[in-house]
Amino acid sequence: MRKLLLTTVVFGLVVAARATPARADIGLGLFLGEPTGLDLKIGLGNRSGLDILFGFTTFRDGRNGYGHVTYLVTPLIAQGDSVTVPIRIGIGALLFGPGDNLSFGVRAPFELGLRMRSAPIEFYGELAVALLFIDPANDLHADLQGGLGFRIYF
Repeated sequence: MRKLLLTTVVFGLVVAARATPARADIGLGLFLGEPTGLDLKIGLGNRSGLDILFGFTTFRDGRNGYGHVTYLVTPLIAQGDSVTVPIRIGIGALLFGPGDNLSFGVRAPFELGLRMRSAPIEFYGELAVALLFIDPANDLHADLQGGLGFRIYF
């Protein structure tokens, strides 16, 4: 009995002291949809991050410049054998329009990711409600944004 207890304690200490790989905190990728652009996600904490996108608003109304910064939190992460499925919500700001006439807005996204355990890759989909301040004389305009993307983490 004593040997079993000693073996269990030693095994527990070895497992607890085992080196774990560093968590990848920066992801770079591409988002396709509305908007379309290059995506950078910076991990701020265990379950929070900053998402930055630079690109275009849409292709049907012309290629207006677009950029957003969104603070994301991950309230739930589902675990699978080969993937994790983070569910994220956030709040952020956006700028869009031609270079001489930029408009401002706020956005609230819902994001569902599929992050591979064996490779530093994540595929994700996002839907966001955006309130756009297009012209100070006009009222707010509501818009629905969404698309699919991927990130490679470093």
